[in-house]
Amino acid sequence: MIPRLFKHGVLLPLLRTVGVLIGLIGLAVRAFESGRLGLGFGRAGPRRAGPTSEPLLLMSGVRLARLIRQRKVKCIDVINTYIDRIKEVNSMINAIVKDRFEAAQQEALAIDRRLAEEQEDEATLEKKWPYLGVPLTVKEAFKLYGMPNSSGLMNRRNVVSQTDATVVAFLKQAGAIPLGVTNCSELCMWYESSNYVYGRTNNPYDVQCIVGGSSGGEGCALAAACSVIGVGSDIGGSIRMPAFFNGIFGHKPTSGVVSNEGQFPRAMGAQEQFQCTGPMCRYAEDLEPMLRIMAGPGVHKLKLDKKVPVQKIKFYWMEHDGGSFLVSRVDQDLLQAQEKVVKHLETVLSASVQHIKLHQMKYSYQIWVTMMTAKDHDGTEATKFLELLGDHGKPVWPLWELIKWVLRRSTHTIPSIGLGLLESHLRYDPQTYAIFEKLKQTLCSELVDMLGNDGVFLYPSHPLVAPKHHFPLTRPFNFAYTGVFNALGLPVTQCPLGLNGKGLPLGIQVVAGPYNDHLTLTVARYLEKSFGGWVCPGKS
Repeated sequence: MIPRLFKHGVLLPLLRTVGVLIGLIGLAVRAFESGRLGLGFGRAGPRRAGPTSEPLLLMSGVRLARLIRQRKVKCIDVINTYIDRIKEVNSMINAIVKDRFEAAQQEALAIDRRLAEEQEDEATLEKKWPYLGVPLTVKEAFKLYGMPNSSGLMNRRNVVSQTDATVVAFLKQAGAIPLGVTNCSELCMWYESSNYVYGRTNNPYDVQCIVGGSSGGEGCALAAACSVIGVGSDIGGSIRMPAFFNGIFGHKPTSGVVSNEGQFPRAMGAQEQFQCTGPMCRYAEDLEPMLRIMAGPGVHKLKLDKKVPVQKIKFYWMEHDGGSFLVSRVDQDLLQAQEKVVKHLETVLSASVQHIKLHQMKYSYQIWVTMMTAKDHDGTEATKFLELLGDHGKPVWPLWELIKWVLRRSTHTIPSIGLGLLESHLRYDPQTYAIFEKLKQTLCSELVDMLGNDGVFLYPSHPLVAPKHHFPLTRPFNFAYTGVFNALGLPVTQCPLGLNGKGLPLGIQVVAGPYNDHLTLTVARYLEKSFGGWVCPGKS
């Protein structure tokens, strides 16, 4: 069922006009913001992070932990190697915005002393500390003791965490050693990671391109071999878009399994069911053990012990959303990459592969935004974005902030101001909500019934490979390719598929039915084996 205005195309000319205006504004903002941040178009120097051949930087977290437990590698050597790599490339990419190098070195030395003094066998150590001594980075929006927790908001720039977020605590208990926190978009509500607290993060494959958001600094740090495992959060694709743009793995778990405690902002009310915390990493074999740790007591809801041969999995695929006029067309490089995957599954794996058309997918953005503006079951509304901008203090007036921004006096980025303006004009409409709630339920039922407990859905991670900085302002709705699965509550893994001709990462989303995360993780491992997975930036 489709609202009459959309059905009869009355809004189409208007939205196209708005789209052109957004594009022109975006170009102006690009020039303005580049000057303000001191990051102009013609950046001198290397265009991408340099490659590395250091063996300790080219191992999964699982493998590093095994070598440390076996006492074949000193933990301090691993940590120092990663610190050296960060010092080498971070000034170019600006991914890690606050480090804790001295504390990490002390923690590494403590691990080495314990291993030297005690003779616990490897199996015992693995059970206690599956990620013993492994370098970890954390999205700055999560609490990490002693580290800032501003989420890019200027009036929180002096906030320092006194505790750890739940998932961070779990990973530290598993032996991981945090190296620092990584950049995000202001209040985690935009898909370019840039703010006035830390500046802008640049893609390690081309510094003129975005890293995505809101977990963009995390995706960038991992891709540049500055970390091996990381923590991200996702309410509209904030794990999967950065993972895609940076050529790594990212997993959005089934909704309600992994704790969201200890991050700012945390979704409240009806929005809480759409926010997911999940693992980000360079190597597919780290996804499952990370998810086990991060899920904590919720892990029993998943089927991670169930092993399904990839040949037994049924594959369904769609090459685009069916033609929404709100988003970009899918890039030809991405279409070709998906076609290669489909042909490989059919010919090499001899798997069941079926092309499908889900007509409701073209309304992905409308479904997501309607669900995000919904009231909770008790009638309460979610926390307003404008309240978050003021950090529950002095009210923020978006029109006044826009004027201040033009005069270079605002402490807020233009995406945040724009979202504030949009929110100030949005009103909860029960009739519209009912229409798109029914559309969402129809889409969800169709997908879940089709996938069952043995199927996965292959779908583009984004319509475009990593675009230039500020380009998202000209295509603000492109996140709908990821956001729709938050609205549906389904588990999704973003998998890298190598690089295109310009050296930018390609990728694909793998979707499964509720609590069937094990299927997407199985496919992720297979795709890594078949298509190579992460590619080190600068590697020819």
